[in-house]
Amino acid sequence: MTSKESYFIFRIIPILLFLSFTAGCNQSHSPNQSRNVELPQPSVKSPEFTTGYIMGKFNPADHKDFVVIDSIYADRPGLYLRKDTYAAFLQMHAVAKSKGINLIIRSATRNFEYQKGIWERKWTGKTKIENGKDASLAYPEPKERALAILRYSSMPGTSRHHWGTDIDLNSFDNDWFAEGDGLAIYNWLVEFGPSFGFCQPYTPKGSDRPFGYEEEKWHWSYTPVSSQLTNLASSALKNDMLSGFDGDTTASDIDVISKYVLGVNKACR
Repeated sequence: MTSKESYFIFRIIPILLFLSFTAGCNQSHSPNQSRNVELPQPSVKSPEFTTGYIMGKFNPADHKDFVVIDSIYADRPGLYLRKDTYAAFLQMHAVAKSKGINLIIRSATRNFEYQKGIWERKWTGKTKIENGKDASLAYPEPKERALAILRYSSMPGTSRHHWGTDIDLNSFDNDWFAEGDGLAIYNWLVEFGPSFGFCQPYTPKGSDRPFGYEEEKWHWSYTPVSSQLTNLASSALKNDMLSGFDGDTTASDIDVISKYVLGVNKACR
């Protein structure tokens, strides 16, 4: 064997084999291939899944199951999610990004006190509701005012955002998702979000979903955990448990638990 032949065998061939291997590893994955990504599995019976938990009676910054969202994935710092939900989102974000879809978290965990602030600002008219009206003037009767606010905002103690499993993405305007980049993002989420465990809980209302909030194309829920919490809410959460905020007496008149907490897309149950 000549020196040139030896060089080719011991130096060049290993390099060619290595390059062939890495090329195979670096091939881009199609969205369908992303369905095979192994997601983190939540515990089936968590001691934290109590009525206090589903009502948001805790601080996510101090909770062992929560983590702060890196600001590169959100529109502002200081947002929190459950660790399992965040891990699944990161996997979904990476695959979406590789397809030109940029997912931005606009809202994540909101505990009871946070939701109380949103609700009471709308109740008192400090924040206008979605039709631009001052609810305190437009709807002086408490039940009608609560129903007007409930089109898009939850009563404290009833929001899925308490759970750390739900995120709002990119825009709070359904019309934004009807064309251009918004439509591309929404269509991608509808097709591939379930591959990562995410479901849209507030689809258009109709015979399959006669009650609850209006459609929210931006709201997505991590069902491996949120379905457990929905079941717990169904069995343990009662209307008369909702108190400590303006208009709380309307909860039983409206039957908020049955019509709003449980009034979600069946695919997300």
